[in-house]
Amino acid sequence: MKKKSTDFMGKGILLSLILIILNLIGGFAHLLFETWFKWLPSIIILVVIIIFCIQYGKQETDGMTFGKAFGYGFKISLVVSILTAIYGLISILFIFPEFMDQTLQQARAAMEAKGTYTEDQIDQGMAISKKFMQPLPFALFAFLGSLFICTISSLLGAAFTKKSEPEPAIFKDNP
Repeated sequence: MKKKSTDFMGKGILLSLILIILNLIGGFAHLLFETWFKWLPSIIILVVIIIFCIQYGKQETDGMTFGKAFGYGFKISLVVSILTAIYGLISILFIFPEFMDQTLQQARAAMEAKGTYTEDQIDQGMAISKKFMQPLPFALFAFLGSLFICTISSLLGAAFTKKSEPEPAIFKDNP
């Protein structure tokens, strides 16, 4: 008999909530610009999606292929990417409106510290950055970035998932 697998939507929502809570903690604790903290969501995504794909592979009795495991992980990826992009938009508009300005200040400081740019080049770079640091482009880039990391995680999850042959029809429940 086929075990009931948790739906991809529920797992995507769960992972999204974990990432949102992590971002809220980071924002209120002023950790968002710490290098180690910037990598933490990607590591969590990587580990959790791989685990979800492996669990799905263990529960699936109709034969597990790379494509099935990847498809399952990719569906989770879409849910996570959409929800975190929506949260990102809400976050920069209402929760942490100072984030955009802080990001631009960090970028300027990094360019000045490098010492290879003239003041004109820095100003031009900041003007271009400011165009992309608007809420909608930011949400789009957040969606694409999240989807990229989640897709890589889904590929790895599918690679680590044990492949199997379909269960013989004689053992399946007949309706």
